[in-house]
Amino acid sequence: MTPGSSAVSVTWTRLVEGDTGPAPLVFGPISRTDIVRYQGASGDFQPIHHDEPFARAAGYDAPLVVGMLPAGLLATWATDWLGPANVRRSRVRWAERVWPGDVLACAGTVVRKYEEADEHRVDLELSCTNQHGTPVVRGWMTFVVPE
Repeated sequence: MTPGSSAVSVTWTRLVEGDTGPAPLVFGPISRTDIVRYQGASGDFQPIHHDEPFARAAGYDAPLVVGMLPAGLLATWATDWLGPANVRRSRVRWAERVWPGDVLACAGTVVRKYEEADEHRVDLELSCTNQHGTPVVRGWMTFVVPE
């Protein structure tokens, strides 16, 4: 799967609870440039994410990765699989800090398949883990799936 692809080939009849979808989306190691580029795109210029002396003064060994970067990667994995136009709900919970040099892997599982509001829907549980296998972001998304 290429990040940002939009062709959805999954159908309602072929999806089952427990499906894990495509291979995990792996990103990294995260560089300071990745962080600054994300900050520029998002408009979040909090110096704790790019300014080494500022981050150290706040008690950290290095600038923190912007939390929405791994959350965005997690959503990218899911929407590349089931289509961005098919999202009905999305939420995330941050579990651990992410640092420059971390490598992230995003994946998920279909935990529920049902019909609601005259639509075929699936609920996914998602996880973005670092190179140690530690979850850094957990997510839940609901998608409409074409018949």
